[in-house]
Amino acid sequence: MRRRVVVTGMGVVSPLGCNLTDFEKNLREMYIAIDKITSFDASNLPVQIAAEIKDFKPENYMDKKLAKRLDRYSQFALAAARQAIEMSGVKFEGIEERVGVLVPSGMGGFLTLAEQNEVLREKGPDRVSPFLIPMILINMASGVIAMEFGLKGPNFAPVSACATSVHAVALGSMLIRHGYADVIIAGGSEATIAPLPIAGFASMRALSTRNDEPKKASRPFDKARDGFVMGEGAGVIVLEAEEFAKSRGANIIAEIKGYAMNDDAHHFSAPDPEARGSSKAMRMAIEDAQLKPEDIDFVNCHATSTPAGDEVELKAIENVFGEHAKKIYVNATKTLTGHLLGAAGVVELIGAILQMRGNFVHGMPNLEELDGPDYFNIPRQTTQAKIKNFVKNSFGFGGHNASLVVGVYE
Repeated sequence: MRRRVVVTGMGVVSPLGCNLTDFEKNLREMYIAIDKITSFDASNLPVQIAAEIKDFKPENYMDKKLAKRLDRYSQFALAAARQAIEMSGVKFEGIEERVGVLVPSGMGGFLTLAEQNEVLREKGPDRVSPFLIPMILINMASGVIAMEFGLKGPNFAPVSACATSVHAVALGSMLIRHGYADVIIAGGSEATIAPLPIAGFASMRALSTRNDEPKKASRPFDKARDGFVMGEGAGVIVLEAEEFAKSRGANIIAEIKGYAMNDDAHHFSAPDPEARGSSKAMRMAIEDAQLKPEDIDFVNCHATSTPAGDEVELKAIENVFGEHAKKIYVNATKTLTGHLLGAAGVVELIGAILQMRGNFVHGMPNLEELDGPDYFNIPRQTTQAKIKNFVKNSFGFGGHNASLVVGVYE
């Protein structure tokens, strides 16, 4: 028996806001959250810009003692989970073993690792924190959420670079569809705005170097794009089996209708230039949703603002949709948020659900000259739109491809 999977709660900690209200408002207004880095002195780095979260207060979401034992990425994850669970209204008493958690990260507790490495070098091994190992583990966000809410169902952390959180949603949906759980807390979190990750990505020539024009640095699909901009944050959604959600009178926000995952098997970081893997992932997700390409109204792209990646994704959309590609809306939220790495997919998924429910598609303010066929419907300004079904793509280093089909619940 194939059970339907619905979304009943969403939570977000992002450069566009640490709650859904601010996040949706800034999507509509196309607020660009990218600026000069303020959390450390970046003057000696080739890249000095990022999309930082500047108003996050962990004590608003957790005990101060717990906050001190968590890396920033786990703090973000727990905060987003609290929001999502509160919005869903789900009560866990009596169903603890039927509730799972999949809230991973692409890179884990990188800030703690860097900080404690300095402690080791400057003060010696005796001063290294006893919480170092649990703080850096990529599965710890899922573990902490389970401990805070007493959740005893499936709990793990799928990791696939920038496709991580969409994989988590897909796998969480799979667990519900096939009866392994009734509720899954799914999402992703990332906090890597620090000198070493920025230096590493800059050495790969993956980052934009528009230090003097931070608001214009992230420009998916534009001919002048020169790389992505680092962001940080978390997104969490509550997934439920349809019958369970209906039995408790839940407010159903959307339905996860289909999903698919594959790999390019091509290169460490570059996508397959023929877009074979990404095209296949979208096709399989639409088939899994028991829909046709003509049923899709909108594609929220992975589009990081890198020269190769954006070009390949537009090619994949052409491959999958053919003539219908001229009728669907296309956008990329990274133009506003920067790239949240392992959290990017789910934060953008939440944004896409808000757009579907709010009957709009946010604009692409930095798209001045499209690098691709001019028939794509990529709005420069926020546009009213009727969306019934959409595709959300996420792709990651290692050739990972993941696509979701999400729609209005009927």
